Amino acid sequence: MTSNSGKVEFSGAQGHRLAARLDMPEQAPRAFAVFAHCFTCSKDTRAAAYIGAALVAQGLAVLRFDFTGLGGSEGDFANTNFSSNVGDLVAAADWLRREHRAPQLLVGHSLGGAAVLAAAPRIPEAKAVATVNAPADPAHVLHRLAPARAEISAQGEAEVQLGGRPFRLKQQFIDDIEGQKLDTIVAHLGKALMVFHAPLDQIVGINNAAHLFTTARHPKSFVSLDDADHLLSRKEDALYVGQVLAAWVQRYLAP
Repeated sequence: MTSNSGKVEFSGAQGHRLAARLDMPEQAPRAFAVFAHCFTCSKDTRAAAYIGAALVAQGLAVLRFDFTGLGGSEGDFANTNFSSNVGDLVAAADWLRREHRAPQLLVGHSLGGAAVLAAAPRIPEAKAVATVNAPADPAHVLHRLAPARAEISAQGEAEVQLGGRPFRLKQQFIDDIEGQKLDTIVAHLGKALMVFHAPLDQIVGINNAAHLFTTARHPKSFVSLDDADHLLSRKEDALYVGQVLAAWVQRYLAP
């Protein structure tokens, strides 16, 4: 399905080497896209791979990468935060701009969706932004840290279990994410917005999609993912997102 695809790397916001994959269509790409994965996930999740594949099949090139300290990327996850994730996204766009063309589409899953919204004003070439099961407020993830909040406050850091894996988080992560406000950015996005969300999402409720959609100005669109789960663990759900997104974004791409 693809050619000229493979592993690449670039420097992230904190100067660490970030592991990435650039998937290219067989013909010259119509446009480039950047994909931001979910909280503590990686570029190789089923959602990232299948959404990317659907976009590539429709002529877009997709760069997906591991945030600092995750997957194959260098760095200590404990020293990262939402702001560094946004910086990593800007670095990904900068790399594409230097090596190929700047991305016209930004796609983010879960907290990655909040990150692409925050990064969008710093990537002027981006014409469209798409979120998938994303929180309207990045601080939404803090409820997952509730059992460790007291220890983090007292000790400055603590080990937490996220998705069945241990991660060390510091107070700076909490302070940073509590200071993030997306409403003003979303209201003045100046780019087309597509909001995908599963009504039965048990991790990020559908009210988040409603808030994003009502806050944004046109052009904006919303697609319900019916009985999909938060992680889009079923192949057909992830492919559906990619296929709908590929069709939707065509009208916003520069010639």
